[in-house]
Amino acid sequence: MADERFEDHLRHPRGQGDVPDGAHCGVAGGAPCGDLVRIAIRVERDRVVEATFAASGCGAASAAASAAVELVDGAPVLEAAKVGTADVSKQLGGLSAGKIHAAELAADALARALGGAVAASAQLEPQPGRVLIAMSGGVDSAVAAHLCAERSDEPPVAVTLELWRDEQNDAEGSCCSASAVQRARSLAHGLGLAHLTLDLREAFRAGVVEPWIAGHAAGKTPNPCVRCNGAVRLDAMLDLATRLGAAELATGHYARVGDDGLLRAAADPAKDQSYMLAALAPQSVSRMLFPLGEMTKPEVRLLAAEAGLSVAQTPDSQDLCFLAGTASDAFLARHGGIPDRPGSIIDLDGIKVGSHNGAHGFTVGQRRGLEIGGVAEPLYVAATDAEANTVTVATRDQLHRSEVELTDVKLYRPAETVNQTRLRSHAPALECRLNGAVLELKKSAWAPAPGQTAVLLSGDRVVGCATIA
Repeated sequence: MADERFEDHLRHPRGQGDVPDGAHCGVAGGAPCGDLVRIAIRVERDRVVEATFAASGCGAASAAASAAVELVDGAPVLEAAKVGTADVSKQLGGLSAGKIHAAELAADALARALGGAVAASAQLEPQPGRVLIAMSGGVDSAVAAHLCAERSDEPPVAVTLELWRDEQNDAEGSCCSASAVQRARSLAHGLGLAHLTLDLREAFRAGVVEPWIAGHAAGKTPNPCVRCNGAVRLDAMLDLATRLGAAELATGHYARVGDDGLLRAAADPAKDQSYMLAALAPQSVSRMLFPLGEMTKPEVRLLAAEAGLSVAQTPDSQDLCFLAGTASDAFLARHGGIPDRPGSIIDLDGIKVGSHNGAHGFTVGQRRGLEIGGVAEPLYVAATDAEANTVTVATRDQLHRSEVELTDVKLYRPAETVNQTRLRSHAPALECRLNGAVLELKKSAWAPAPGQTAVLLSGDRVVGCATIA
């Protein structure tokens, strides 16, 4: 029976043809496997109204693409979004280990095409209780999805963003790579959820990576995660939620939303991620759910294990997602055209005390990488000058500041409500007063870094953010 179904799709492929007008394409495969699958999907309101494919390489790739098209053509988009590798294989009567790769390619191409089509054209009726859950393939978002599914009779819909693809990155270490998307889709389907993929690579490069490169070239240390959450990632998912008839977006972030609609710190200070979400506009925060906001990481891992989630012990990602195992100087050279540029390390009096390979590779407060000998006490980076290509160093005590100048101040409440600030993601909050574009600190801060984000707080609530000048 399996051979008959497979042969039937080879001899009589379903939907093989050109890309329909208004359709969105998804492509998977190519080098090094040699098989290539293209699936095109056109969506109107809540349904797939047209689906076609093209495939090259082995016959299994063509059969799998045909099976995928047959499964989704004419289907409601949320049913089409439940189709994965196992479904494609089953449609062909079951594929051998040597052919299952073809089903994986078809599922990947289908997911990319469907995500683009839904984001552009779908319009589902609002459904009470429906939530869109952001899934990264890690334990936090998986548990958040599990909790959302338990708390409502209406199953959540999952979405994963593909933000970056670089063959020189460690794909397993990135939360937004193609392999992470596949892992998240498998988790979502394992929970019985519809899953959509959004390809935001162009917007991510333009809105996050290029400003990060430009900041380093100018001698600053920008925070790409704050920019990504505040201007690219979450608002794109909120737009998708609206199209899917979901009033709210849930994520696996450790944060909370207060009764006043403001973003609040998580219950567990060690895992709090409100700093990284500080640039999110209040109207967006009002639609956010943070199921993990009252939990600790050990509690999350225990719940994942009890729920039988395969990612219960998956390590947390550490690098910036677009670095993922790539050294920042190598990344800046490859993607920003910023090569090594030997220069001088100087002290506060302008006396040369060492050499470096490029001022863009240093940030205020850094000690590692400074090759300085014969000094009485440790020295740290106090400033960088990109134009002169110098790195200025000083003792630890000399890096304390009682005032911090800001740019791009964004306030969600009046300036007089600001009574604390956080100048690094996991640094303790410091008592302060906001005077125009200057933070006046009650207790001095050590090494505030130009380009980093200053989160403005009223108690544990985020009332604004700015960039350290």
